[in-house]
Amino acid sequence: MIGNSQKRLVVIGNSGSGKSTLAERVGAALKLPTYDLDLLHWEADGRKRDKAEAKALVAGVAAGETWVVEGVYGWLAEMALARATMLVWLDLSWAECREGLLHRGLRRGMAPSDHDALVAWASAYWTRETPSSFAGHDLLFRKFSGDKLRLRTRAEVSAFSA
Repeated sequence: MIGNSQKRLVVIGNSGSGKSTLAERVGAALKLPTYDLDLLHWEADGRKRDKAEAKALVAGVAAGETWVVEGVYGWLAEMALARATMLVWLDLSWAECREGLLHRGLRRGMAPSDHDALVAWASAYWTRETPSSFAGHDLLFRKFSGDKLRLRTRAEVSAFSA
């Protein structure tokens, strides 16, 4: 688990890797507010939020004294990393991420076709060349100069959150 000095954490990883669950557990254990980048990236009606507005929302969160921010969006996570004390990358295999996506099912008003599109998008995590891909997360991880941890299995994630 993390020490008391790590009070601003960013958790990144592919969809289905367990970012939300880990962030919620860490936030509850340390009594830190937890923020899901999905909720800052998407409007309530399912439209993408304006990029500048989404970045401003993340910057507002990052200005706080303590928090846990989690999400796949590297370009938004980067906004919080400027003030983060720790970065945790859930670098799990596609089999584990796919299982996580199938296990959680439909979320936030998704239709089955939305979920299918998410699974297809997540399966391309290792081949996309965007800030929200393996390559993008690897770059964030390498550039981050604070405490960082790369977890590669569900067992490692469970041990960390225990």
